[in-house]
Amino acid sequence: MTVDVRPGGVLPTAPHQDGRSGAQLERALLADLLATRSVQTVYQPVVELDTGSVVGYEALSRGPSGSALERPDLLFAAARRERELPRLDLLCQTAAMRGASKAGLHAPCTLFVNVEPEASAKGPLPVPLRSARGPHSLGPDVRVIVELTERALTDRPAQLLRRVETFRAAGWGIALDDVGADPGSLALLPLLRPDVIKLDLRLVQDRPDAGIARIVNAVNAEAERSGAVVLAEGIETTRHLAVARSLGAVLGQGWLFGRPAPLPALTRPAAAPRSGAPVPITHRAATPEGGSPFELVAAHRPVRQATKSLLLEVSKHLESQALSSSSSAVVLSTFQDAAHMTAATARRYAELAARAAFVGAFGAGMPDVPASGVRGAALDAGDVVLSEWDVVVLGPHFAGALVSRDLGDHGPDAHRRFEYVLTHDRELAVEVACRLMTRIRPETARADSQLA
Repeated sequence: MTVDVRPGGVLPTAPHQDGRSGAQLERALLADLLATRSVQTVYQPVVELDTGSVVGYEALSRGPSGSALERPDLLFAAARRERELPRLDLLCQTAAMRGASKAGLHAPCTLFVNVEPEASAKGPLPVPLRSARGPHSLGPDVRVIVELTERALTDRPAQLLRRVETFRAAGWGIALDDVGADPGSLALLPLLRPDVIKLDLRLVQDRPDAGIARIVNAVNAEAERSGAVVLAEGIETTRHLAVARSLGAVLGQGWLFGRPAPLPALTRPAAAPRSGAPVPITHRAATPEGGSPFELVAAHRPVRQATKSLLLEVSKHLESQALSSSSSAVVLSTFQDAAHMTAATARRYAELAARAAFVGAFGAGMPDVPASGVRGAALDAGDVVLSEWDVVVLGPHFAGALVSRDLGDHGPDAHRRFEYVLTHDRELAVEVACRLMTRIRPETARADSQLA
């Protein structure tokens, strides 16, 4: 999402003439906006860089013109503080759909609609008018791309993955926004499998450096593997346009092509771009929730046997790969029981969490934070994963998964036998990660503090 931050819109710090403070005025203004549904929507064109053809529009929300909440960053910050984010988010999506319908948006244009992950993961299904019949529904062939930012994606990963599947079942595509602004956005690329990867504007506008090169390598590797389309934001000059092309972008947004504004009435169909479908939407099968990682991989690869002592060294080697993947790796491990996370293991995983984008640990009785920076997930009784020892590491250029099942030996712990599979097949590793991610409960405390 490109935020057009204009001067003004600063909340007053001194009391208003009627005695109310700036915070009280903000609260009243937000309540009135929600009650009167007075959010405004403007649209910024998305173009094909090679031809300049408009292939879609991104809907951007604004508060009442001239008010303290006109700017979107201030508007959404106020809604977050007042615990009204889900309500505002749905209002903005509905307004975006109505505006596009009223202007007569036609296929093959694509409509990009922003969704706040922390609101979407638990709120009503966004953009309900997509499938509604009536005067405000879009044409059946208009593509809708739901944009998710990296903010808060790791707070509620299980809920978000389920919601992404709901979006896809409705025929919508997925875009991951602001990629490169935070390491978590790169780490989540293989799990969310976006149809569109939107590069953060600083990649186009800043001078090239090692950090930008790392991001560009990771994005292009994912786009090559998945077929996702790369879109560059913040293109304001011809120099920015040249940089965007050099980064591998096919689509672009920015003031060079048009500023956010109302859609022109009776928007005509876009010209067919050279690349065929301007914004392809790939429908992918849903990941079975609660499935066994071991059974998934064992169905595709040979199963062997080994003792715990060997598998421990194999798992440590996998974990070490995360340390060399800079800050864009995901590490997920199951421990059967929380007691198996010893003090030494906790120190090792705290080190991983300090370097990786996301580290999760699963097991019976696992605390919410089993080690510094590590997300814990207590498994329910009867969960098939309780009999497994699984470790998966995903990075931009590395993927590996060790999945194993306890054979139930009695005797010295180091000599316990497991049947296991070690794979570096990226698709299998991603599926293992998704199956484990669906077991992570919301990070309630953090999510609540963000909504407070």
